[in-house]
Amino acid sequence: MPTSSKTPRIAIAIMAAGKGTRLKSKLPKVLHEVGGKPVLAHVVAAASQIVPPQDVHAIIGHEAERVRQALAPTGIGFVVQAEQRGTGHALMVARDSLASYDHVLVLSGDAPLVRAETIARLRDFHLAKKAGMTLLTAEMEIPAAYGRIIRKSAKSDDVRAIVEQKSLKGNQHRIREVNAGFYGFDVRALFGNIDKLRTDNAHGEFYLTDMAAILVKAKKRVVAVLAEDSNEILGGNTREELMAIDQHLRLEKCRTLMAAGVSIYFPATCVIDSDVEVGPDTVIEPYVQLLGKTRVGSDSRISSFSVIRNTEIGDGVTILPGCVVDDSRVQNKATLGPYSRLRPGSDIGEGAKVGNFVETKKIKLGKGSKANHLTYLGDAEIGEGVNIGAGTITCNYDGIHKHKTVIEDGVFVGSDSTLVAPVKLGKGSYIGAATCVTDDVPADSLAVGRARQVVKEGWVAEKRASLKPKH
Repeated sequence: MPTSSKTPRIAIAIMAAGKGTRLKSKLPKVLHEVGGKPVLAHVVAAASQIVPPQDVHAIIGHEAERVRQALAPTGIGFVVQAEQRGTGHALMVARDSLASYDHVLVLSGDAPLVRAETIARLRDFHLAKKAGMTLLTAEMEIPAAYGRIIRKSAKSDDVRAIVEQKSLKGNQHRIREVNAGFYGFDVRALFGNIDKLRTDNAHGEFYLTDMAAILVKAKKRVVAVLAEDSNEILGGNTREELMAIDQHLRLEKCRTLMAAGVSIYFPATCVIDSDVEVGPDTVIEPYVQLLGKTRVGSDSRISSFSVIRNTEIGDGVTILPGCVVDDSRVQNKATLGPYSRLRPGSDIGEGAKVGNFVETKKIKLGKGSKANHLTYLGDAEIGEGVNIGAGTITCNYDGIHKHKTVIEDGVFVGSDSTLVAPVKLGKGSYIGAATCVTDDVPADSLAVGRARQVVKEGWVAEKRASLKPKH
């Protein structure tokens, strides 16, 4: 049973069991992504700012194991509602997980715009009013199918009833205050009365909204607090609604970054995920995508049509147009592009350059080193001050295993060289153009491995003559 200590124990329960039929998807509704992460992850992130993750309980049902796996890294708890019989039934199922708390806040798992500040507002109002049930409400110009809030009087905090759209009568149609589907409950009042819920409705389900009337009848206080922004209650029931939410999240992210000193040209064209961080005085040009947990330092410039995911970018970095970067690191004052591709595990050193049509994978490129053109570098450790000529490739795969190439400081690799791993180029060595390197090259040595040029004068003329038809 609930504790009697002065500081109340508060849990947050998140309704996340639904299928999302209107999305016409095999993916559970709460795992569809907006703002770069699952819908439910946004709600969990906000909730976890109010209570510790272990006090957040997601009530899951459809594709429960898939949802559990996706959200497991957050550290929250899970309750399985194997049979989905309504929102009231969800809390019945969660009774054992919630009964030891004093209060529970109930959130909708498909409303990713909710802010931690709004959840705190619901909590504080609920506690201050000593209510059995507190409803979060919103004023909407077009209330649509939302249930309307009937207060005891215009200025009263107390709620007399929640009336569904189809049951509205007379002047009730003019009410713009709607039920957001977010609640605060006194746990004793909730579970002392939840078994009074009935299923005598069109869908044969237990509706949590019916608790308002039940608790009023039980002489418990039912109150409502108005959300400051009605957008926060919006759920995504269709693909169109999800995309509208996604757009809202991304524009808000741009506004937040710009307020912190980032220049974003034409924000409506940029795709910046919710967890991305960007330092002040960095410039983001149109049509840039910054995805996942990307971190960008200060005074950098990200040019148009670049797509960067889960990458750490330092200060003063220049990324020219059309670069694709995944799970990599780009250190201070480095330059990428145009049209470079950094595959996972690439670490580009301070002041280094990776130029046009250069691809890297699982490499370390040292300070001030350059690979400016048409090159593939994979599974390589490259020192400082190295020049990689155009057309150079590391042959890192023998058909079964990957092998490493080591290039020490100050090496010059001539154009069109082929480095067959495992191989090591010693410090200060020089590789002649078009050389195929299969053996280690000692420091300060020249390696040349190509056939000597042969010139046969007049050969072409003789060849043409031999090919002329004979009459």
